[in-house]
Amino acid sequence: MPAFVLVLNAGSSTLKYQVVDPASGTASVRGAIERIGGPDVRDHAAALDTMQGDLADHGITAAHLVAVGHRVVHGGPRLVAPTVVDDDVLAEIEDLARLAPLHNPPAAAGIRTARDHFPDVPQVAVFDTAYFAGLPAAAATYAVDRELAARESIRRYGAHGISHQYVAGAAADLLGRPVTELDQVVLHLGNGASAAAIRGGRPVDTSMGLTPLEGLVMGTRGGDLDPGVLLHLLRHGGLDVDGLEDLLHHRSGIVGLTGLADFRDLISAVETGDPTARTAYGIYCHRLRKYVGAYLAVLGGADAVVFTAGVGEHSARLRTDALSGLDRLGIVVDDERNRAPSTAARVVSIDASPTAVLVVPTNEELAIARQVAALLT
Repeated sequence: MPAFVLVLNAGSSTLKYQVVDPASGTASVRGAIERIGGPDVRDHAAALDTMQGDLADHGITAAHLVAVGHRVVHGGPRLVAPTVVDDDVLAEIEDLARLAPLHNPPAAAGIRTARDHFPDVPQVAVFDTAYFAGLPAAAATYAVDRELAARESIRRYGAHGISHQYVAGAAADLLGRPVTELDQVVLHLGNGASAAAIRGGRPVDTSMGLTPLEGLVMGTRGGDLDPGVLLHLLRHGGLDVDGLEDLLHHRSGIVGLTGLADFRDLISAVETGDPTARTAYGIYCHRLRKYVGAYLAVLGGADAVVFTAGVGEHSARLRTDALSGLDRLGIVVDDERNRAPSTAARVVSIDASPTAVLVVPTNEELAIARQVAALLT
């Protein structure tokens, strides 16, 4: 019988799940429950009831599971590897909500509920920040009061590490080279977005920081911002701390600039000539190009620039526009390859491009399942 891992990704209003065989890489069951908190799905416990019904319909019971693996965004300074969840670990995940207020609370709710639903199955947390725990001090350290930073555990933690690590390995497979021999710039572009500079399979810099707010322009988050803007809004803009948090998490980025919540809608508006959409798109591409250039400098050049996640995998126009003008840095996209419809991992640069441009679909569920299986064996 295959040793299945049930992988859960719990959000505030959604629960995504897959039953994964880490050995074969196949997912026998996958699904998503939405609108948690509404009249049909009251809470995460009700969501797991619905999920268990779906698993039963596919012949999957607790007896088929070696573990339940949970994606958790922030592990802080201590949780830097896949970890079997006990009461102390769960309490620490909940406490780290101060650094990931949108992500850690629903993850903790999902873990708590899964422990009730699968009391005899190990619960394992896999952390998005863990991949970046070994960042060089020059990249991880903020230039603020040293004693204050140490007391408050202030450093660059990064995020999307599960995806960055998986994609870096898959990119190496695509190129037929060991990941330890490659320098890569990986761009995880979804509603949340981050860049990572990866040398020999290990990250040396990443765009997200203490929290998932720093770095690239995202769906509802603006990324890099002069901290003086926040001081100005506190003193003169009528916003308190809660108002700033709402602004930074929900009313910035593409939504803040245009009111559009879907990147596909942004592209459509750009193509119809909407000036507001064009400005927002230009900001998005400009920030992305800046990070690519910065990370090429950090790495001293790269073997590959890799696009992944929903926007990165599916927007050919973005890949072209974000990398335009980088020919002198050895990056040349092949327009025909780039626009050819495909869902497979592929090269979209010209053969003569010194730096390959790749599109590599991410698979965080498989990555989590494999990390869980490795921990338990």
